[in-house]
Amino acid sequence: MSQSEQRQQIVELGASLFQRGFSVGSAGNISVRVPEGFLMTPTNSSLGRLRADRLSLLDHQWNHVGGDRPTKEVVMHRALYEARPDAQAVVHLHSLHVTALSCLQPGPGPLIPPLTPYFVMRLGRDVPTIPYYRPGSPEIESSITEAGRGASAMILSNHGSVVAGSSLEAAVNAAEELEVSAQLALMLADRPVRQLTEEQIAELL
Repeated sequence: MSQSEQRQQIVELGASLFQRGFSVGSAGNISVRVPEGFLMTPTNSSLGRLRADRLSLLDHQWNHVGGDRPTKEVVMHRALYEARPDAQAVVHLHSLHVTALSCLQPGPGPLIPPLTPYFVMRLGRDVPTIPYYRPGSPEIESSITEAGRGASAMILSNHGSVVAGSSLEAAVNAAEELEVSAQLALMLADRPVRQLTEEQIAELL
């Protein structure tokens, strides 16, 4: 896929996420690995109103070399790419149900248990929760990098989610699956649930 096609895909999938309520206002950001470095949504931009020619271009050392100024959360993307060299895209959202879960006091288990095969297939056995950091804080980098070595998605305390994928489409699909799984977890809270067994999980991984 050419860079021009990747730019258009960011615009189209960003608009799709926005139109379906996975992001609001100027919340959330997207990045994609390209031969020149990384394409990224600009700071204070709405995923619903992106322009392909205004997307930020960063080189392999994360220097801003083209387009509008990138999101202030560059450090989050950088940390996840460094932890997962196979990742081709990263999607960060403030979707409603994931963000609601991220505000709960942690319990003894994961915020989202393995309830469906699609959760496991797209997100793995578990989605770790990262401690709270101010948006754009460089201090988040070590936490993202550490968690990213064992997981392609994570919940950011009192903030939202960040998900890496083998393509932008895969990252968007996983981010959507995480939001729906968070909704299920909230709907089923305090009710007895039938989680997938270890054997059933192993068949999916």
